[in-house]
Amino acid sequence: MSEQFPDRIWGSRTNLLSRVASPFAATKLGSLVIRKLTPLDRRLLERTSGKYTVLGPIGAPVILLTTVGRKSGEPRTSPLLYVHDGDTLYVIGSNFGQEKHPAWTGNLLANAAAEVTIAGQRLPVTATLVTDETRQGEIFARFEETTRAYTAYRNRTTRDLRIFALTR
Repeated sequence: MSEQFPDRIWGSRTNLLSRVASPFAATKLGSLVIRKLTPLDRRLLERTSGKYTVLGPIGAPVILLTTVGRKSGEPRTSPLLYVHDGDTLYVIGSNFGQEKHPAWTGNLLANAAAEVTIAGQRLPVTATLVTDETRQGEIFARFEETTRAYTAYRNRTTRDLRIFALTR
């Protein structure tokens, strides 16, 4: 068993802001707003080493995932919601329900070595695509517990949403 990942969630998933944010995020307008906030969130997460996020007040668990661009060979960093499972973090390539997979998923398929920034730490990880349908369903249900927006994202697209397990 590998070492446990730190956990850093601030805010609350049960406060009024959180209860309003989740249904809003499930709308197309909400997805657009969140996509527009992504660069700001990336900068805040980078400056605070993953301690604070724009989505923090609503209790959203966010990490920075840095992959190697499969075409450029350059580092590519994305803020992502995650599901924490002790020695494994799960991330999902929802891309807000858009038709194309997010680029970071293709990067991980090409090179499984990556880095996460979480709770003030930068940690090397290895990504594994979750292919077992039962396990995918269990993990997806945990993402839905975080925000029902994932149900909307899945329903907006015909593609399968890639789920990756990140281990140290």
